[in-house]
Amino acid sequence: MRFVDTNVLLYAISSDPEEQRKAARANELLSRHDMGLSVQVLQEFYVQATRESRADRLTHEQAAALVDAFRRFRIQETIVGVALAAMSRMQRFGISYWDAAILEAAGALGCEVVLSEDMSDGQDYGGVRVENPFRDC
Repeated sequence: MRFVDTNVLLYAISSDPEEQRKAARANELLSRHDMGLSVQVLQEFYVQATRESRADRLTHEQAAALVDAFRRFRIQETIVGVALAAMSRMQRFGISYWDAAILEAAGALGCEVVLSEDMSDGQDYGGVRVENPFRDC
């Protein structure tokens, strides 16, 4: 099972002509059933998908319906143990808390790979490796 970062969800809904290859790749990934994500990822998706400055902004209803649909994947809850471990991972690797929380949630779900465009492709962060699914797009 692989963990999906927020950017995968956002590319899946993009109508930007320059992002269509990434959108197709994101939708291909999301058609699988062996994906995991976290409450943090769902929250970030909702906020970014509905922000006023987004050209292809979703309505609250559209974004909320997609968040509900994404519940078909395994979801790691935000719990104190994951948050504390993320703080340690942040210090250990010198990364942002939010990236560390994603890596920690992935590990808690048993995912060895995080699909993300936002972190260093190929980097191993203590047993969780980042893979950029858009590197060829």
